[in-house]
Amino acid sequence: MKKNMGNADRIIRVLLAAVFAYLYFSGTVTGTLGIILVILGAVFVLTSLVSFCPLYTLVGLNTCPKKQ
Repeated sequence: MKKNMGNADRIIRVLLAAVFAYLYFSGTVTGTLGIILVILGAVFVLTSLVSFCPLYTLVGLNTCPKKQ
């Protein structure tokens, strides 16, 4: 897997995952929507850890800075 996510993108995803987790575990968002947010947050954390997003590959997006 070739990295296609930059640091800013990774940080934003981890922060969003933290917000989703807070909303679910505090009881603000419950039910099906809450479970969807937790799963989406887990995907965000996983893709941030490996610096690769399969969806970016499909649409041809790359936020990783070019190496010189």
